[in-house]
Amino acid sequence: MRSTPMFSPTQLAARGAYLLRGNDRGAMTSAAPRLYPHQWSWDAAFVSVGLASLSVERATTELDHLLAAQWRNGMIPHIVFANGVDGYFPGPARWRCAQLSADAPSSPDTSGICQPPVHAIAVQRILDRARRRGRTVRGVAESFLDRQWGALMAWHRWLATARDPRERGRITLYHGWESGMDNSPRWDPAYQRVVVGDLPAYRREDNHVVTDTSQRPSDAEYDRYLWLVEQMKRCRYRDGELPGVMAFQMEDVFVSAIMVIACETLAELGEEHAKPRSDVRELRDYAERFRRGVVQTAEARTGSAHDVDVLTGRPVATDTLAVFSPLLTGGLERDAERALLRTFEGPRYCGHPDLRYAVPPSTSPVSGAFRGREYWRGPVWPVMTWLFSWAFARRGWAERAELLREEGLRQASDGSFAEYYEPFTGEPLGSMQQSWTAAAVLDWLG
Repeated sequence: MRSTPMFSPTQLAARGAYLLRGNDRGAMTSAAPRLYPHQWSWDAAFVSVGLASLSVERATTELDHLLAAQWRNGMIPHIVFANGVDGYFPGPARWRCAQLSADAPSSPDTSGICQPPVHAIAVQRILDRARRRGRTVRGVAESFLDRQWGALMAWHRWLATARDPRERGRITLYHGWESGMDNSPRWDPAYQRVVVGDLPAYRREDNHVVTDTSQRPSDAEYDRYLWLVEQMKRCRYRDGELPGVMAFQMEDVFVSAIMVIACETLAELGEEHAKPRSDVRELRDYAERFRRGVVQTAEARTGSAHDVDVLTGRPVATDTLAVFSPLLTGGLERDAERALLRTFEGPRYCGHPDLRYAVPPSTSPVSGAFRGREYWRGPVWPVMTWLFSWAFARRGWAERAELLREEGLRQASDGSFAEYYEPFTGEPLGSMQQSWTAAAVLDWLG
């Protein structure tokens, strides 16, 4: 194994900028040129963070394009499809959102589910960049916030109402794809109960790009994924009918934690930019509700948080990144928080002696569910390293945040900008030239 980076920080920044420009489709950035040729919701947020290092105007355009596809009920769909671009499944013809839902836009085509609400974090980073570049650039960012404030509020309201109707402080997902962690061990028990019915024939595209089957979900898993889409289609994506139909219903503690920091971040921006006080109060209330919801799932001794299976009412304990949700939100008792930090930094995660880099794997290497090459079942995702680094800095843990940044940059120094990496060898896996990986590196480099 090499002991020095392949590319210097200057070279790495140049390569990252070149990648984002190469994946630019005008008003949107493809998540990855071959495997993910469209715009993904939380990818777009992270991508806009990286773009802000290059052009604040282009960063706001990225989010404008995403928000132009927002549903009438407030949902930001997890995919906005690029017109005339093939090579991804399931595509618009499988989702049929515009034909089935009165809430879906007629154009552009979208999927019918959501992803984690990281967008307010991106807006904050864009404004931070803009403040350093003079009045004109600052005006571009502030103008974006003005015109999209209502859309961002509608998004947070939809999550707080449609996805937490009982006000438990945890967002309910009806598909593992909504978590962004598609095949995480977190969802194994719920998926095992999904009985696939008469599923229309399909042909996967992902395993024609990433041909190593050890890196991708299995065909049996894909059957379940697509059956859940069919269930949604049968109730025409109506929010109120999903709880009575869906075979997969999970309260996601990690997405709920992101909701906390997103609401707090947007409230801070609202106060700073003189947005309606009622909106700011609403966001603060949401943040407190979801913080309580996250902390309620945490073990008193270890601080580890757990998802909750809505259909059984039981918590689901897994050794994945989700256990660290309270580190994003705060709210734990001091001893429990210290214990959780020790777990994060210790041999179960970042401090595992065999890790190539001291960054958090998606599933603990000591877990029986760990698979070092398989998507969210073990590999390291640079964008998650970025998120924890950002959140730790926000909480005042500057040294921890800087260590994650340094290790994340060491990992990315090969210049492949891979989707994810094998934790022990550092081998780049999944899709190469991944936009959000380049974006995280560009933000780290400043």
